[in-house]
Amino acid sequence: MDLQQTIQQLINGLGLGSIYALIALGYTMVYGVLRFINFAHSDVLMLGAFAALFLAPLVEKAFGPQSVFGAIMIIVFAAGICACIGMLIEFLAYRPLRKRPKLTVLITAIGVSLFIEFTCQNKAVFGAATRSFPKLLPEKQFHFGNLVIGSTDILVPLVTLLLLGVMWVIVQKTRVGTAMRAVSFNQQAASLMGVPVNRIISFTFGLGSALAAIAGILYSMKAPGIEPLMGVQPGLRAFIAAVVGGIGNLPGAVIGGLLIGLLETFAGGIPGLSSYRDAIAFGILILILLFKPAGLLGRATIEKV
Repeated sequence: MDLQQTIQQLINGLGLGSIYALIALGYTMVYGVLRFINFAHSDVLMLGAFAALFLAPLVEKAFGPQSVFGAIMIIVFAAGICACIGMLIEFLAYRPLRKRPKLTVLITAIGVSLFIEFTCQNKAVFGAATRSFPKLLPEKQFHFGNLVIGSTDILVPLVTLLLLGVMWVIVQKTRVGTAMRAVSFNQQAASLMGVPVNRIISFTFGLGSALAAIAGILYSMKAPGIEPLMGVQPGLRAFIAAVVGGIGNLPGAVIGGLLIGLLETFAGGIPGLSSYRDAIAFGILILILLFKPAGLLGRATIEKV
């Protein structure tokens, strides 16, 4: 692999890793507050992509095809829809089990994920067939010698960094963020101090689901098509990225996502390694758990037994 191919793979890996990072941010938001993995998060990603698919014709009539303002409106509305879905999932499936063992909640999360996937495969909902995703923005390509950089390759990392900054400001500089950190540290103490625990948890699920919707739209802009199981693979890789970076740590989720995306892209470009892309991702996860169980930026915690 020569220098130009290496740089091209680096550009592609940053784009893919940014999507993983955006999904991982949603995982880490929920884990940071509730200390459990919402496995339905990857399916909310899929719902965000389908929400954009159905919203696109309506917005196109109002603002014209491939309009920047129209694309922003689609992303905002799809994120709002998925935020409501995330809060509904939390209210119906997770809130009644909040005082139950973590394993019960974990199994429920897997059940919610399967329920969404197989319901959406029904012909009365979305169907199992792959659908082409509409072009929300005009795709431009910039050529630098033999290097090709698409406008989407530039857009995705910028959006990821912007949303990381927004999340950091919310968590560290706002009253809601202070309440989220209090609930994460001790729910009972936060409740005694007047923090509305249920509303804060609901807000966290809504925020994480909105991030999943945005990630689903960006992922679909580069994917050949969308279908009800489209969130499984990127969701799994994003979960690995969150653990590698230090789940519960926002910058760690981004670093983990970029790392997994880069390694996956470079492995796919090396003859003989392309079929081992998944093995490489899981191998990294195993190594991190062996030598730094809390992740690259995570902090080790002591659990009472």
